[in-house]
Amino acid sequence: MADRHPDRLVVLNDLSHPAGGATAVALESIRLMRARGMAVTLITGDMGDNPALLADAVEIVALGRRRLRAANPARAFLSGLYNRAARDMTARWIAAHDTPGTVYHLHGWSQILSPAIFEALAPVRDRLILSAHDFFLVCPNGSFSFLKTGRVCPHVPLSPSCVAASCDRRSYAEKLWRVARQLIQRHFYDPATSPPVLVPHGAMTPFLRRGGIPAGAIATLPNPVTAFCRGRIAAEDNRDILFVGRLEATKGPDLALAAARKAGVTLRVIGDGAMRGDLAARYPEMRFLGAQSRDGIAEHAAQARLLLMPSRYPEPYGLVAVEAMWSGLPVIVQKTAMLAPEIVAAGAGFACDPLDTSGFAAQIARLAADDATIADMSAKAFSDTRGLGLSPAAWGERLFALYDDRLRGPAGLASVRARSAAPR
Repeated sequence: MADRHPDRLVVLNDLSHPAGGATAVALESIRLMRARGMAVTLITGDMGDNPALLADAVEIVALGRRRLRAANPARAFLSGLYNRAARDMTARWIAAHDTPGTVYHLHGWSQILSPAIFEALAPVRDRLILSAHDFFLVCPNGSFSFLKTGRVCPHVPLSPSCVAASCDRRSYAEKLWRVARQLIQRHFYDPATSPPVLVPHGAMTPFLRRGGIPAGAIATLPNPVTAFCRGRIAAEDNRDILFVGRLEATKGPDLALAAARKAGVTLRVIGDGAMRGDLAARYPEMRFLGAQSRDGIAEHAAQARLLLMPSRYPEPYGLVAVEAMWSGLPVIVQKTAMLAPEIVAAGAGFACDPLDTSGFAAQIARLAADDATIADMSAKAFSDTRGLGLSPAAWGERLFALYDDRLRGPAGLASVRARSAAPR
């Protein structure tokens, strides 16, 4: 295998449409590998009806299912634990089409594909790479946090203290369901013998190690970033603030809206999700813009003063924050976000506790009234945060090299780690 190079990439992900940063990264890998002339197959849990992928001659193998919260509750309960149909679909494709030059990259499985995907991938695990966009590889709720309070979890995953902790945002019964799912996953995926795991930020490493993944299996590869706007947004001339993300509790849109109202500013909300109807009814003075294309996001970002990223858990990367900063938009982020120390150190934004509505609102109000500070932060965000991500071209080159290394089997693992530490 030493002289073989990858001739096909198989990307596995719950979704085929960019509903969040993780899927956006998975789709970007497909686009970049196709640009290199590489054959690409997407194995996805949803309908697979992404016109851009079809136009790019990507083979799509789709299960045709919906995300857990949108599915029939009884089906979601069972298939979320172990989706036999996802296992069978993937296993059939591998049996019929796998070659020694095929590399597999698993991105997201917690919504549709389920832990069953690890059983299907067992025959090709020596050519498998995992991306940890969250902590579902080791943590039952995927966040290493208490989702109602945002407090970082101190427990070892699946230890007695972990099982006893009521960390789910809905109920302890749902936490126990998550524990059951994690135990099923452990049956097919042993963290101690994990294939290489790519993380977008090195601060994720201690959490994954606490879950049993060896340090030697973890490699840092910052996300590919495309700024909302190519030039610096004159944020100091704008008044509205911006939220971009899924409208679900983990992303904290309700926290952003409550603080914006208290601060007396208008929030432009870009994104869709289960909370949209309720939030639009509760905050009629705000602007709910729905999901937007890249051009649509750019148009609204150009009229924004700053961006809010008030996640309820330790955001592993926060792609939208870097996209905003590279456009010259200052950001206010959750203080436990992995990027928070670097954002603050660069002078490109502030960190806060978004559950403290008064403190969050006071921070927004100060920036709403201080053009000079916003102008300074905007300039620093635009020029001094480039080390927080990679351009798509640079990321694609590094990713292809990682695939090439992985194809060489165990001999390539040291090279995978070395490449992850290379200068950006």
